[in-house]
Parts: sequence; C-alpha cells; structure tokens
Amino acid sequence: MPDLEAIGDAASGAVLARTVEPRTGSGEDGHTHEKNCLNCGAELAGDYCHACGQRARVHRTLHAFWHDLLHGVLHFEGKIWHTLPLLAWRPGELTRRYIDGERAKFVSPMALFLFSVFLMFGVASFSGGLSPRISPNAPAELQKSITSNERQIAALQRERDAAVRDGRSTASFDPKIAELQKDLAIMRGVQSGEIGRVAKTQIDAPDWLSKPLEKAVKNPDLLFYKLKTNAYKFSWMLIPLSVPFLWLMFPFSRRFRLYDHTVFVTYSLSFMTLLVVAAVLIGLAGLPAVAGFAMLIPPFHIYRQLKGTYGLSPGGALLRTFLLIAFATLALGLFLLMLFGLGLFD
Repeated sequence: MPDLEAIGDAASGAVLARTVEPRTGSGEDGHTHEKNCLNCGAELAGDYCHACGQRARVHRTLHAFWHDLLHGVLHFEGKIWHTLPLLAWRPGELTRRYIDGERAKFVSPMALFLFSVFLMFGVASFSGGLSPRISPNAPAELQKSITSNERQIAALQRERDAAVRDGRSTASFDPKIAELQKDLAIMRGVQSGEIGRVAKTQIDAPDWLSKPLEKAVKNPDLLFYKLKTNAYKFSWMLIPLSVPFLWLMFPFSRRFRLYDHTVFVTYSLSFMTLLVVAAVLIGLAGLPAVAGFAMLIPPFHIYRQLKGTYGLSPGGALLRTFLLIAFATLALGLFLLMLFGLGLFD
C-alpha cells in the first residue's frame, strides 16, 4: 500500500535524523528520575551524565516511547521551529551562525537533510509522483493505431497498383507507404515486446553497454524502480558532488574552508527538497499555478544564502548565484548519470 509506505518513509526519516540530532529537554511523563547514571553509575547533577553524556531520565512506558516518536516526526524537540524560518528567509544567517558554533537551537544540516529527503520521497510516493504514469487504455490505443496504419497502407497500395496498371508514376505513393510501414514495424515491436531487440540495433555502443541497455529497454519498469530506489539510497551523494563546485568560487580561501561549503550545500539541499515537498502538496491542493511559482524561488534563495554566509557584496553574490546555478545543474546531471549507471549495472 503506497499510503502506508509513504508514512513509513517520513517516520523513518525522522528516526534516522534523530540518530545524528541529539535530543534536548526533560521532565516528560514516563521517564525515570535517577540519582546515578544507569550507564556508568556516576552521580548525576543535571539532565545529562557529566561522565558519559547519557540522559539522566530514561523512558520505560509505551506512552513515553510514542511521545518520543511523535517528537521525532513533528518537532525535532522544538529545534525545527527555530531552524525552518531562518532557512526559508535568512538562510545565510542560519548557515553562518551554525558554522560559527551556534548549534543547540538549530537542527544540524545533515539531520535536516535526511529528514527532508525521506519526507520528499514519502510525499512523492503518496501522491503517485514516483510511479510511471501509463494509461490503462494504452494497449487498446496502440492496437487502434496499428489497425489504422494497416488500413492506410492497404489503401495506398491499391492506388499504387492502379497507377502501375495505368502506366502512371508511383513516386507519390512509395515514400508514404515506406514511412507508414516503418511506423507500423515500430508499433508492432512495442506490442510484441521485441522493441528491445530493435533498439539494440540502433544503439552504437560496445557489447558491455549494449546488453544492459537492451535489458533496460525491454523492462523499463524495472529500470524505473532501480532509479527510484537508488535515488532514495544515494541522495546524500549530492553533497560531495556539489561541494567542489562551491569551493571553486572561493579557491584557496583561508577564511572559507570545505566545512563551511559543506554546511552551506547541505542546508541549501534541505531547503530545495522541502520546497519540492511544498510544491507537491500545493499541487495536490488544486493550485498548480502556485506550485509552479515555487520553482522560481531557488535562485532568490541561493542569492540570499550566498550573501549572508560569505558576507558578499550584492554584485558578488549575484555573480556567484548564476555560477552556482550552473554548477548545481552540472552536479544534478552527474547524480542522474550515476543513478542511470547504477540502474543498468546493479
């Protein structure tokens, strides 16, 4: 059931994000109140053990367990409400403050990225956006086209035979008949499932590549499933693919290092992923025009994040925005190429 899978994807994202995002707060019902750490036995003097770092209170009820899960899915312990407004409107300030060490009140870049990716795939699966859209009437429509082509060829052939008997030229009939016969052969190949064999003869590729391509053409549904699964598993690869391009805009800078660029890229990807989620939900609400408008936001967001993170002038931020959009397109192309390769050979 895709609905349950979508909900599971979002919940899994929250749980995985919580493995890299520490929990804060205390005093929930269902937690024990210990005087000594249950992990190392050290005497407690606060919410966390000063010796090993474990929480002082440990939950032991189902109510507390589900309370923790809901916090993970919906709240990130309140950090999400400090992070999202800044990420949306002042992304440069958020990035700079996190890099400079202000961490406790914000969701870490990687935790937010993991959660947003799982949420995006969950919403897309729920809405059917990751399923190939094939009309249930496609076989009947294909057969109708085949029948129509056969009738046109038969009619043209009769006219051609009549022209031959009358001693007239057949030059006006031959190209039309040849074109219709070519289209008919393709449609019959699709109908019989032999289109993979036809496609192989048209692809000038070495044997090691032509065989996977033949399998992909013969079974496009399997290829699509592999692409979707690999995109889900390897979405984190967008970060190392993007960071070098951002570094190229500040080469050999002593002030801005790879760590700064990695935080920038991860927060930026998180925002873009959440923007896709918002656009899908707006589209499902019956407002496709508004959803389309959301796709105009990324350049503006990149500009603000660059300007705020790196302290750039308006002109410098604008120039780097155009460069970064081009680099992001290239990084996305490399990512899709990697997914296609994995889909063919895994």
